Amino acid sequence: MADLATAVRAAVARQDGVATTAQLASGGAGPGVVGRRVRAGVWQRPYRGVVLLQSGPPSWRQHARAALLAAGAGAALSHRSAGYVHGIVREPGAGIVVSVPAARAVTARPGLVVRRRRTMPPAGDGLRAVTPEATVLDLVAGCADDDAVVALLCDAVRAGVLAGRVLLELGQRPVQRHRALVVAVLDDPVGRVESPLERRYDRDVEAAHGLPRSHAQVRQHVAGRRIRADRVFAGLGVRVELDGSLAHPHGRTDADVWRDNAVLVERGDVTLRYRWSHVVAASCTTAGQIAAALLARGWPGRPSRCGPTCALLERDRGS
Repeated sequence: MADLATAVRAAVARQDGVATTAQLASGGAGPGVVGRRVRAGVWQRPYRGVVLLQSGPPSWRQHARAALLAAGAGAALSHRSAGYVHGIVREPGAGIVVSVPAARAVTARPGLVVRRRRTMPPAGDGLRAVTPEATVLDLVAGCADDDAVVALLCDAVRAGVLAGRVLLELGQRPVQRHRALVVAVLDDPVGRVESPLERRYDRDVEAAHGLPRSHAQVRQHVAGRRIRADRVFAGLGVRVELDGSLAHPHGRTDADVWRDNAVLVERGDVTLRYRWSHVVAASCTTAGQIAAALLARGWPGRPSRCGPTCALLERDRGS
């Protein structure tokens, strides 16, 4: 690269070692030079008109940069590729996804997925990608079901994406798949839901069976330590912990056991711990067990069946 003009060398450095043939030509490396170096294996040509100025395997970032240069002016990483840039998803997936204005004609190629859009979302500088909030909504549109939507939204918030900005971006989109669910999760003033499992629990266990509304994400000091409970039934000595398989793939951790014991010793609260199978496949019997614990500790109410086939037993209903 030493034989290139200074300005072009600086541009190549900013572009992660990737350049267009037009840039190289302006710096003194015309088609003949580029062709010889590519054939010799010194440089690589990932796309027509785009050159990687190294012989070794390219990084994902270099793949992305090459895709952007191949797609031309106005292109931006989007969907899963942008999600990877913003830390919303952990893996970039196969291929680089770029969005371009609908008026542009960019042909998809191996390793390059092109999305043409009537309205291009805002995009940042550097490794140009659509904004985090636009990325979240793009990814939501591809989710197969409600659980996947909630999981994605929770991951986005944990990655630092601001819920308010996602809702503002949502207001700019006349058509958006899963719109109502996005609003329900992100416009939650008390922040109850931090996972798909918690949403299922609130809807299918508590609300569906007439249980009292628990307090969510309760922070406390117990035995000299800071703890947080997923759900607490205030004044009734019952708390619920929801263990998703991703968070606790092998069941309760040592910290969970200590916390449950400390809460029982210091406060007299019983901790009921549930997993996906309890909340999703056995929501009625789970509600029955919680109701039994609440009734035994003085709850004056009465649970109700969620439907004609509800498995809530009469003894669970306090009759």
